[in-house]
Amino acid sequence: MSIKFKKLNKTIVNCKKCPRLINYIKKISSEKRKQNINETYWGKPVTGFGDKNAKLLILGLAPAAHGGTRTGRPFTGDKSSDFLFKCLFKTKISNLPYSLNLQDGLKLKSTYVTNILKCVPPGDKPMIEELNNCSEYFKSEISNLKNLNTIVTLGKVAFDNCIKFYKKNYKFHRKPKFEHDKIYLLPNNVKLISCYHPSPRNVNTKIISEAMMLKLFKKAKKLSAI
Repeated sequence: MSIKFKKLNKTIVNCKKCPRLINYIKKISSEKRKQNINETYWGKPVTGFGDKNAKLLILGLAPAAHGGTRTGRPFTGDKSSDFLFKCLFKTKISNLPYSLNLQDGLKLKSTYVTNILKCVPPGDKPMIEELNNCSEYFKSEISNLKNLNTIVTLGKVAFDNCIKFYKKNYKFHRKPKFEHDKIYLLPNNVKLISCYHPSPRNVNTKIISEAMMLKLFKKAKKLSAI
């Protein structure tokens, strides 16, 4: 990890800008889920992870309450991550078919995974002020990923907020509509691919299937040339 990323991630972990979110994280980390009752939760803002020379960025909205907030890594330790990393492994983007914890040995090929918001919000509904507070961290991640050329957004809310970010920071005037496996060109020559969220609900109701996800990430690999 580069010095710039290390400094950024340290700032993110120590961030106290949003009292509502910090208090919610503390509540989750003390009450815990029954199946995680004996674990020590991460209980802090969650940084991104992956290859600092990444060409591909996988972007969610926020850490899961008992996934990233528990483990300290986005899309780690929950059902969504089980599905996502099975697909990333099959497309040879990750070296493991799972993402369990910070010590599992997971590595990504020219790929970085992060969330627009670094803390889980109550009800998965962040306030505009909280998104604005976190937007500078996401902006720093984008600027630090010098080789970035493709972004996959997981879910409509992540897609919508990614578009808002680009409109604010890069004078992006188009109004793209969320549609699974659709490609848009962003103003800094980055290609954006919209993807259904790999949540248990979407998987169980067949809104997204393994075949659909594999097809999308094969396309992302080709577009990003990794």
